[in-house]
Amino acid sequence: GGGTPPCGQGVVLFGGLGPRGWVIPQELRELPALRTVDDDELLRPLADNFVQYDLDPGTVVAEFGNPMDQVILVVHGKLARLGSGEYGEATKLGMLSGGDYYGEDMLTDPSAIWPDTVKTVTKTTILCLPRQEFEQFLDMNPALARIRTEAAQTPRRTQNSKGEADIEISSGHSGEPLLEGTFVDYDASPRQYELSLAQSVLRIHTRVADLFNDPMNQVDQQLRLTVEALYERREYDLVNNPEFGLLHNCDLKQRITTESGPPTPDDMDELLSMRRGTKFLLAHPKAIAAFGRECSRRGLYPDPVEFQGSRVPGWRGVPILPCGKIPVNGTQTTSIMAMRIGEKDQGVVGLHQTGIPDEFEPSLNVRFKQIDDQSIMSYLVSCYYSAAVLVPDALGVLDDVLVARRAD
Repeated sequence: GGGTPPCGQGVVLFGGLGPRGWVIPQELRELPALRTVDDDELLRPLADNFVQYDLDPGTVVAEFGNPMDQVILVVHGKLARLGSGEYGEATKLGMLSGGDYYGEDMLTDPSAIWPDTVKTVTKTTILCLPRQEFEQFLDMNPALARIRTEAAQTPRRTQNSKGEADIEISSGHSGEPLLEGTFVDYDASPRQYELSLAQSVLRIHTRVADLFNDPMNQVDQQLRLTVEALYERREYDLVNNPEFGLLHNCDLKQRITTESGPPTPDDMDELLSMRRGTKFLLAHPKAIAAFGRECSRRGLYPDPVEFQGSRVPGWRGVPILPCGKIPVNGTQTTSIMAMRIGEKDQGVVGLHQTGIPDEFEPSLNVRFKQIDDQSIMSYLVSCYYSAAVLVPDALGVLDDVLVARRAD
């Protein structure tokens, strides 16, 4: 929906889409079991063993309880993960869409079984690595076979809901039992953010500055328009920049996809339930309109929410703010972002530097450069900015949001 996530985000990219879809060998490192394989010569023949299937809606790809007999890579389309409730009723556990993978436990566990049933929702293209071909490949490549041995010998660390190592805590005991020791999981080499910048050179003829300054100062007005253009670029980068943009820096576990295409109330509830204290939702105006149509279809009319003195659309009391910088791609799909903000709440924070030389506005300065031989004055206008997601659940993204109207 919102662009291509960077490497290491658990999303697999493909080449030659269509009747000759193929796996880019290096992209197999997105699978956890293959993340440490640094030899492309091992990955290339493994990628060649994937077989493409084009499936109609309603096709069962995997069935709960059966042996896990293949690794599935989703090229495009949507699949639903289905389970069984306490009383035998069918439940929907999640969705898979383009770039997702499933069945990766087959690579490390020869006795793995499917934990749930996977069925296509739309026309879907997948690439599958059958167990038989993988086992034969292991027999011929001892270096890759070590992955399975090491996985079996390495105990899995228990994790909390945020993906961090569990902290051992004892409670409700009496007497003097032996308490479990623990170490708090933290990143010894945290990511460092460098401020990005947007710049422009404003050129004004001295005649304009001398004669056209009343009743409206032309230099001030042209500078104001230049600053506004830089702020527009800043907003675009904060959403779309591949290094620090929010669409590209959302944790994989915080990304979900719509169930049917348009953004439904169920999709929005799922997005909100993934974090505490969601401050607001950001969506393209077309996505807001699509959500309104889905609410009307169900006979729901959400009350507007007050946000900074204005009445805006909302859902469950959370404002939905328009952001035209979120892209709508050629298939008329986009993304909706939900975020908690502020350093105090461990949310999404903006980064800037105040007190810079020749500061015109916070983190923006205007520097006079020169007057050339043609009497043209030049000003260098620079704006510095970046953004950081302090903890993974501060930002969530609903992908594959269809904004086109239904044909019916």
